[in-house]
Amino acid sequence: MKFALKTAFAIMLLLAGIVPASFAYAEKADTDSVSVIFTHDMHSHMSADRVEKNGEIVEVGGFAKLKAAMTHVQETYPDSFVLDAGDFSMGTPYQTIFSKDASELHMMALLGFDATTFGNHEFDYRALGLASMLDAAKGVDVPLLIANIDWEKTLADDALKRDAKVLRDACDAYGVKPYTVIERNDMRAAVFGLIGGNAVEYAPESGLLFKDAKTAAADVVAQIKEQEDVDMIICLSHCGTLENENDVMEETEDYLLAEAVPDIDLIISGHSHTALDEAVQAGDTYIVSCGSYNAYMGHAVVKKKASGRYELSSYELIPLDETIEGDAAVDAALAQYKSLVDAHYFQGYGYAAEQVIASNDISFTPVDQLGLTQGEEPLGSLIADSYRYALKQAGEETEVTIVPLGVIRGSFLKGEVTVSDAFNVSSLGYGKDGSSGYPLVKAYVTGKELKTIAEVDVSISNFMGVARLYCSGLEYAWNPHRLILNRAVDVKYNDGTGAVPVEDDRLYSVAADLYSCQMLGTVKDKSFGLLSIEPKDVDGNPITNYEDHIVYTGGKELKAWYALASYLDSFEDDAVPAYYGNVQGRKMEIDSWNPIELLKQPNQIFWIAAGVVCALVLAVAGVVMLVKKRRMRNGKKVK
Repeated sequence: MKFALKTAFAIMLLLAGIVPASFAYAEKADTDSVSVIFTHDMHSHMSADRVEKNGEIVEVGGFAKLKAAMTHVQETYPDSFVLDAGDFSMGTPYQTIFSKDASELHMMALLGFDATTFGNHEFDYRALGLASMLDAAKGVDVPLLIANIDWEKTLADDALKRDAKVLRDACDAYGVKPYTVIERNDMRAAVFGLIGGNAVEYAPESGLLFKDAKTAAADVVAQIKEQEDVDMIICLSHCGTLENENDVMEETEDYLLAEAVPDIDLIISGHSHTALDEAVQAGDTYIVSCGSYNAYMGHAVVKKKASGRYELSSYELIPLDETIEGDAAVDAALAQYKSLVDAHYFQGYGYAAEQVIASNDISFTPVDQLGLTQGEEPLGSLIADSYRYALKQAGEETEVTIVPLGVIRGSFLKGEVTVSDAFNVSSLGYGKDGSSGYPLVKAYVTGKELKTIAEVDVSISNFMGVARLYCSGLEYAWNPHRLILNRAVDVKYNDGTGAVPVEDDRLYSVAADLYSCQMLGTVKDKSFGLLSIEPKDVDGNPITNYEDHIVYTGGKELKAWYALASYLDSFEDDAVPAYYGNVQGRKMEIDSWNPIELLKQPNQIFWIAAGVVCALVLAVAGVVMLVKKRRMRNGKKVK
């Protein structure tokens, strides 16, 4: 009777529009069903984010709403597994107390997570920072799982072994392991963690070596099958699926993982920030993803088949939007960590997280729409200009500053802009000083290399979206119809008074954040060795350690977020200038098939391609001539 009344009441609420439709379930799950609540790429977004929706500013995401959504699902599926696929940190001011207070893991324990894995951004804190976090999280009941750290090779590496041993000891003390078995009622699931090849590339300061993800997965699955009596196998994968619009699902890391290790029943796919509206099936394996920043919570229900494998019976991405009232206890717990953020971090910079530093009347592109197409972005220009401003204030003027799309993690809404807002835009990283935020690095490149930087943007970023570049002091045009790797033209240096052509042999001072400098090596890889950029010191000597070229101000590392915050704080009338409401001609598209536009300013790639074409033409001509001569000789013999 009570159940009937409760059901009737729920239906009445739903019809009245009081309960979000995404929270409604028609019936209780049967005993053969397995419910999995999942997240990934939360990036320290534990408080709700302010976003613009239908012309209004609303709050979405955050742990309070996430907990409310979990609780609602658990009313129908009380035995749900609650799992996360990594990058649970690095993205908001909460990360600033990561190493000392491990706020993310403590809060995940409060929400009831059963397990998580390391993403590449957990390794941004480097071996010692991550070890400190694990020490601070001792006793937290959230298993950390990863199967493909190659401890043997890492500890045998003279350059890595000292810090790696500290991290290994911290992992052992916390209880980090390849997999765990979680039991719910009569259901036993083996859960293991994995980090993919692309994610490893994005963690240049991890201080670790990793095994191939597919090989490690095959090994751990074989071990599970041999040693454990389990009903299903779940992979918390930080490998990823669709990242760029040109990606093909069947060629992505997690799809290939599913094909290579077919005994995995469910892959929770993190890293690429993908929101899959429908689960992807590869054989008997399902791949699921719910996006990033706690905008959605994923929920999948699978049911056992006669074969013993599982089929998907329901799948949903539940929006953590303004219709969900957050859990009050979670908000109360977060308030304690907020006070620690100010006391332990922002006060050292003379700021407070919620301090208003500017007002904004410009409609900047939302971060999830930023860089989807090639071209100039006012937000990117604003950030690049902030670097030039901050370096000048620090007595380290520079001619060009560069901001890759991959380090822009937020945008600005209209209205008041706080220190926290500025931090969220440039939140990534960890410095040599052991504190949050990538510092700025000053180096030198030749004019020829500046042209290569422009080419990286207009050619490489079409395949590697995070490499889209926004610059200050550097201007260029591109023609999409030109030969790839030879699309950038009219590359100029602008000193603020006017733009002049870049001189190939001249050294130009350049600044970017530490991570972007460390990732320059991928330029050569992504261009198959055809493009190369080698930053130098003021004397033209190649830089071997970028940390030796970090810029300091007031005895502290000049952090990228602080450069942005201080620039915003410097504006006259405390308002973002209308100048940033439009593009300024820093990147111009030349959409032309005119032969002059297609062939002007050829670089070495053009001449290499031209040489190859000429060689092929000569080879074909030679073959034709040879055939003709043979035919002529044969014809004479016949006569």
